[in-house]
Amino acid sequence: MVRLCILFLLVVASLPAAAGTAYQCTDASGKMSFQDKPCSGNQRQQVLQLDDSQPAMPPQPEATDTTVAEPLPPPPPPQPMAALPSMFACVRATDGKPYTSDNGDPQPYQVPYGILGASQLPLSQVYGGRNAAGASAPELNRGRVTPGLIANNYVWVQDQCRELTRAETCRALRDAYDDNADKLRRAFKSDQPPLERREQELQAQLRNC
Repeated sequence: MVRLCILFLLVVASLPAAAGTAYQCTDASGKMSFQDKPCSGNQRQQVLQLDDSQPAMPPQPEATDTTVAEPLPPPPPPQPMAALPSMFACVRATDGKPYTSDNGDPQPYQVPYGILGASQLPLSQVYGGRNAAGASAPELNRGRVTPGLIANNYVWVQDQCRELTRAETCRALRDAYDDNADKLRRAFKSDQPPLERREQELQAQLRNC
């Protein structure tokens, strides 16, 4: 018994200050209990060492910089979009040449009948026959050109147009943008503002393509 007490004292003395001691006590019937004091003399005792030390907290960094970071500038607003315009592919009535227009119903216009190729009369008949002008020079025909003469030699024509598809409209807008950009590169500074406005208009429309 004395030997156990000496051993217990040696173990307790060797423990760090932060450690705790518990005792496991077992009585004659085998019932086990734990306590912070040594077991009674009729109990079997087992000494348990409990380390209740807590891990050291990392030191908090000292705030040395009191400068407040400036907020980031807001993102730029999205570029506006413009609806695709209605565009039309037209064919000129006089010579059959195609062109692009934003007007699908062009106004009729008068052209000389002979320009359409429907009738190729010799000049002697056009200017020398009955009720004819008499000469091709306008200054020589003052007073001699009558409404009947105009009606007989001029006809009404109208260009034929169809609306472009979405893909064709986008292609036409890109061509117009390239043409405008070329003009803008070669324009004098005083002539650039309307071309720059046209460029912005085309860019807004092309964002829908």
